[in-house]
Amino acid sequence: MTDQPLLPSYDGACISNVVPALLHPADVAPPWLPAAAAGAERVVLLVIDGLGWAQLAARRASTPALHELDGGPITTVAPSTTASALTSISTGLPPGEHGVVGYRMAVHGEVLNVLRWSTAAGDARQTIPPGKVQVHPAFGGHRPPVVTRAEFARSGFTLAHLDETRFVGYRTLGTLAAEVVRLARSGEPFVYAYYEGLDKVCHEYGLDAQYDEELRWIDHLVATLLERLPAGTVLVVTADHGQVVVPQDEVIELPSEVQTHVATQSGEGRFRWLHARGGRTGALLDAARGTLGHLAWVRTREEAIAEGWYGPTVTDAAASRLGDVLLAARGTAAFNDPNDTGPYQLVGRHGSLTEDEMLVPLLAGIAR
Repeated sequence: MTDQPLLPSYDGACISNVVPALLHPADVAPPWLPAAAAGAERVVLLVIDGLGWAQLAARRASTPALHELDGGPITTVAPSTTASALTSISTGLPPGEHGVVGYRMAVHGEVLNVLRWSTAAGDARQTIPPGKVQVHPAFGGHRPPVVTRAEFARSGFTLAHLDETRFVGYRTLGTLAAEVVRLARSGEPFVYAYYEGLDKVCHEYGLDAQYDEELRWIDHLVATLLERLPAGTVLVVTADHGQVVVPQDEVIELPSEVQTHVATQSGEGRFRWLHARGGRTGALLDAARGTLGHLAWVRTREEAIAEGWYGPTVTDAAASRLGDVLLAARGTAAFNDPNDTGPYQLVGRHGSLTEDEMLVPLLAGIAR
């Protein structure tokens, strides 16, 4: 069990700094940027949802294309979750500045599921406009082609973190490759591509054979792109977070001593924000530390902000979307919220600040 949380390296080797380094290269490349990507004139940035550094390193034999690339591990953001991390990649900002502070976050008295862009009342695109929740332009105001699932077109989350980009939908892994190659061959200097399949597999099956097989297909995708992209194009591969497997007997119900002080919950199982009933924040904090401190790093909103979990700057809007007391899971625990449900029981999870969740690859290779 990790004694201390692994905080994001917001001032250096962090996913929030990748796009600025690629689109606006410095005279001297940062040491964490793979040498192949330094000063590249044509770039394809491929983001693999759920590919942690530890998971990749453990599968060297089945990922030859990925392991031939140059690079190493960098950190994701806090929380180590898709909504916050993808927004940090696209905007080049920490969550405290772009304001997408979690998978489920408090907005105007409701809990917004960011990926579904819904509340308990349903679709929230009209009542909680995405462009008002996240106001910063994607990719520094550039309008690159973005290759992602066709089903994500005009979703609330797409509008929040990819608005004003040129959306290019794909249906299968093969059509993703075809679209990326087509765009690069047409002369696009920067192409962004996102693949979510590995994360879905891990959520449902964990890190077993199904995960291994999905990652082999992703390795084939990388090999295909390096073979078919125009010569000299740099393929950069990174991810939004890693994964841990949470046994069902480690999905923890809040003890009654804690629950009695809780009005509602946000966040997710491994990064659970507790919102206190009126006047009970102190009692909630004491109860959480007393009963759950061995399973989680317990922080108040003010402590998490002061310790830099969300970045060096946290806007008032971002701070207002946090709860009162945070449970950031250690080890392989998760904290249940009956209102946080999905189509199946989660096996693989993420969100907290362990190495397996926080470290992701930043790799690069040159098409020849």
